Amino acid sequence: MENNKHSGSIRLNAIVIDPRNPNYFAVGGSDEYARVYDIRMYQLDARTSSDRPIDTFCPHHLIKTHDVHITALAYSNTSEVLVSYNDELIYLFQKNMGLGPVPLSLQGEDLNKLEKPQVYSGHRNSQTVKGVSFFGPTDEYVLTGSDCGHIFIWKKKDAKLVRVMAGDRHIVNQLKPHPCIPVLATCGIEKTIKLWAPTSKDVTPLPPDVQEMMEANRRGREDHSRVTLTPDMIMHVLRLHRRQALAYIERREHLGDVDSDDDDDDDDGGGAYVLGFSDGEEGGNSECSIS
Repeated sequence: MENNKHSGSIRLNAIVIDPRNPNYFAVGGSDEYARVYDIRMYQLDARTSSDRPIDTFCPHHLIKTHDVHITALAYSNTSEVLVSYNDELIYLFQKNMGLGPVPLSLQGEDLNKLEKPQVYSGHRNSQTVKGVSFFGPTDEYVLTGSDCGHIFIWKKKDAKLVRVMAGDRHIVNQLKPHPCIPVLATCGIEKTIKLWAPTSKDVTPLPPDVQEMMEANRRGREDHSRVTLTPDMIMHVLRLHRRQALAYIERREHLGDVDSDDDDDDDDGGGAYVLGFSDGEEGGNSECSIS
């Protein structure tokens, strides 16, 4: 509930538990807010429970935007919240950066008083659902995958990019560090899971083309942000096309011209192309009419 108005359901992509206080868990999904809940506030009978979070996190410039969503979350050992956004960047929130239970109630001067989160950039998170994670015995690194097929590793404290590794021929999706030893598991579009471990004390330099890679990711992110189709919008368009296709087929059957394309434009003076695609039912096709 936000401002006493039901905000609708949120499709969730990530749920993480605070390691310092397992009563707290954070969720993120198809809007711009990472919400923190306290499991102790909820009863067995859902009718007596409030669905209000105890805190919410969001970069200030993304508040009230509707073209971004959260793909992954991570908690550090000190209860910091790491949030990765689709076709946006990665943000690190301290506990005192929260917007409160009702984020839209915090505006103007009160919002500007809040410290801004640390930002990690250079990668691109667009085509698939990317993970994000801390790495190191004291969570001193932040890492994620990218559409360019690389693994990006930053220092948590100053967001300095320290390592870029080729992790997949296509896209790196998920990363998971070992809980006790310096080993990292990653996966992507390829059918293999890769394990990474340090083999040398020498510091490996960044790839010579890292600036071009980061610039290509930035341009792709900015170009995509100009025109964004949400999943709900795409489904709505497909439903409209399907209804148009069914009406078009019924009209042709009524005229007795199912097997002929000569009279397609009798009713409205325009032609129509019918595209067939499987809707998951055996032996059945649904059709999309583009006129």
